[in-house]
Amino acid sequence: MHTSRNENIVRVPNRAYDHSVSEYLTNFVFDEKANLFESGSKTIVDLLKIKDKQIKVFINEFWTAKQRQSSSIHEISYRACFKAQLPRFFIQLLSSRGDIVYDPFAGRGTTIIEAALLGRNVIGNDVNPLSKILTLPRLSVPSISDVELRLSNIPIKKFLSNKIDLSMFYHPKTLQEILSIRQYLKARSSDKTEDSIDSWIRMVATNRLTGHSKGFFSVYSLPPNQAMSAEKQKKINKLHKQKPDYRNTKELILRKTKSLLSDVSNQQIHNLSQASQKAMFITKDARETSEISSETVQLTVTSPPFLDVVQYAEDNWLRCWFNHINVKKVERNITMSKRINDWSSVMQTVFEELFHITKTNGFIAFEVGEVRGGKIKLEEYVVPLGLAAGFECLGIMINTQVFTKTANIWGVSNNKKGTNTNRIVIFRKS
Repeated sequence: MHTSRNENIVRVPNRAYDHSVSEYLTNFVFDEKANLFESGSKTIVDLLKIKDKQIKVFINEFWTAKQRQSSSIHEISYRACFKAQLPRFFIQLLSSRGDIVYDPFAGRGTTIIEAALLGRNVIGNDVNPLSKILTLPRLSVPSISDVELRLSNIPIKKFLSNKIDLSMFYHPKTLQEILSIRQYLKARSSDKTEDSIDSWIRMVATNRLTGHSKGFFSVYSLPPNQAMSAEKQKKINKLHKQKPDYRNTKELILRKTKSLLSDVSNQQIHNLSQASQKAMFITKDARETSEISSETVQLTVTSPPFLDVVQYAEDNWLRCWFNHINVKKVERNITMSKRINDWSSVMQTVFEELFHITKTNGFIAFEVGEVRGGKIKLEEYVVPLGLAAGFECLGIMINTQVFTKTANIWGVSNNKKGTNTNRIVIFRKS
């Protein structure tokens, strides 16, 4: 099979899915001149023995950053998120319009938004309530004029008090604007009058709280996917000899709105709207999603939390503050396993839940990141988990832009720091 810019991938035939997927990946040809393989773009196929199973490994450049750019609506800052090209590849390959696509660890909502853009129905889940705040509003896209009008009607009060000192982040006038928008959104939520325009403003404001450019509410801070502590921000201010300058919050929200919608077509807005009518977003442990009916999901594309420690409260305290979320309560609900056996135990139950909700002939694309410098290869743990839950493993797919003929794909040479790879384990429910 052959792709044209990966935009019109032919779906694998319903018959003999496992054979067809294997054949498709084996014969895959990437038609842009971005492939760095010395021998061309033909897929390298290897075998990896896991337990008593021989698992096919497909190595190629299946998508690239040079490929058609992701939709502007994806540009929401969030920690450890994959590029939209990854879910797009599998959504186009293994689902059709109207099918349900699911992500149990939704994060900033990349899988959900990309599936909706492509005309699929969507279900998302994430124990972190910020995920829902960042995802759902982008399914119900308001007009720029509606956002501008709503912002103009939000009253800015001058003497609102705040329990915590945020002077190291914000100019006093900027802080009063943030407090006013925060108070307005809380009131709208409390009296159940918050609509899609309010939710959009909440999403954008949450994303603009801190960052390293003039497009954010704060003085220069570190990357916008995590918040500095007050004490660390004081040190940054001292180091850069800076103090917070005034930022017009309403103008910045409107500017980011225009940026998010800059290349979204009318058809895509229609697709997003259609998906929003049936969309479900759950804020629970991925092992306990009783809201999802059995045998309903055609495709799951996800990237689970890994073994690396993420300090949720430290990273998200300011976003949670803005949205009146108890950050300590959320942190207690998030499972962060530091040991591989504990992680595997949690993921085993996740796979059992996924087996229950996946349709016959449905798929899972389970992306595993490089953990602890490549010392732990999660794919070797994930394959047995999926098999034990009842799935077939169709193979491990490695998308890479850096590879040589002489590299041992399971050795250090393919796990050098900076190597741009994605590793995805593909399962099917037969």
